[in-house]
Amino acid sequence: MSASAQPHTGLQLCPFRAVRYDPDRTGDPSTLICPPYDEIGPAHARALRRTPHHLARLLFTREPHQAARQLRLWLQRGVLVRDTHPALYVYQQQHGRQILQRGLIGELQLSPGNRPAVLPHEDVQSHVVRQRGTHMARLHAQLEPLLLTYRTSASAAAERVIDRATLRKPLMVAQVGPVTHSLWACTDPEEHRTIAAALAAGQALIADGHHRHAACRQLTAQRSPGPWQSSLALLVDSAAHPLQLTAIHRVLPGIEAEKAAATAADYARVRPLPSGPRSPAPHEIILTGAGRAWSVTEPRPQALDDALAGKPSEWREMPAAIADHLLAQAWSLPDLPGAVRHEHDTEQAIAAVAAPGDGTAVLLPAMDEDTVWQHARAGVMLPRKTTSFGPKPAAGLVLRVPDIP
Repeated sequence: MSASAQPHTGLQLCPFRAVRYDPDRTGDPSTLICPPYDEIGPAHARALRRTPHHLARLLFTREPHQAARQLRLWLQRGVLVRDTHPALYVYQQQHGRQILQRGLIGELQLSPGNRPAVLPHEDVQSHVVRQRGTHMARLHAQLEPLLLTYRTSASAAAERVIDRATLRKPLMVAQVGPVTHSLWACTDPEEHRTIAAALAAGQALIADGHHRHAACRQLTAQRSPGPWQSSLALLVDSAAHPLQLTAIHRVLPGIEAEKAAATAADYARVRPLPSGPRSPAPHEIILTGAGRAWSVTEPRPQALDDALAGKPSEWREMPAAIADHLLAQAWSLPDLPGAVRHEHDTEQAIAAVAAPGDGTAVLLPAMDEDTVWQHARAGVMLPRKTTSFGPKPAAGLVLRVPDIP
């Protein structure tokens, strides 16, 4: 059977009874939910954990057994309550009058297959997968959804259901900084059927949550207790509400930019930029530090072959792979915590190395979404920290706590 003729199961997002904060017991949920796991540093996490019943007490912990006991205690005391009826939840992020994102939260089926409905697109680290899997299994819960962007030929039908839902009174509204997070429930079985039919014609790309997705797969393969054949997920229609796709830059505190540029010149074409740092063009890397900047292009073919030996041939055209393998080896970057920091904002990356002695920022261009889909459908995983889709959902508005057998 040809690849194009292989069966496609389609997306399946199932209604479920979510667990949510009871505002009558806890007050404003704005004080209890938090930004996504990857966007909070250790100091911020410690500060959030000081608030009683804050989600950070469950999400940021080195003792998942203790967090599991705390979760059960909150359920017993009514801090967290399970919704009465199964629902698909409409979730929206809004800044002023601008809708940043709107999608559906439910239990996403992670069915295997030659042409899976759910496509990962980035490499994962095995130790992080094990850590996330241990956390999920011991809590027997998922605290934040995967974020996926999906494409379907039946988009309009699902969007009509979503739009109607937002005309109702929301279940919950929370404010995190300037962004308003709103939640509505779709409990009507007819709405469920309409959405199911629309999604069955579609396919989804994991935008955020690759390690949690891999952890679900690993737990299922290990036959661990818990229904990890599915996952808490937020699906966003790429046509109706496209996510923003940006690059993730590297900040290297241990090497000065002038030295980094001089070393890189032995492996690629390096040109100084008299006007200073700027956003890189496609297939270009910008090195900057202490107000100076250099353009890096045209890596030496033999050096690139050596650096990417055993990697997909497609990586030769990816600036993230060139930076993380060819240039990182040239700079002899140590494999130690703090040797490479990741920064999502170009201006913040430049500011982080503005003074002499601050190190080097490696600015990377954003990959367009169609290219990401193309590689994912071909089974080519991008280097870690290549893409940043957003905005990411807040953690804590909707929890998945499966019934314990």
